[in-house]
Amino acid sequence: MPAGVPMSTYLKMFAASLLAMCAGAEVVHRYYRPDLVSAGGLLFYF
Repeated sequence: MPAGVPMSTYLKMFAASLLAMCAGAEVVHRYYRPDLVSAGGLLFYF
């Protein structure tokens, strides 16, 4: 691995990064609380 870092360290950092990303997305989602019902037909265009 680059810089002599073992694979286990890479996997730990990847798992921590993934967890932080998902937790951050959940916090933002709960903070802004999108109202998907009042979006009208906007959901069906995607």
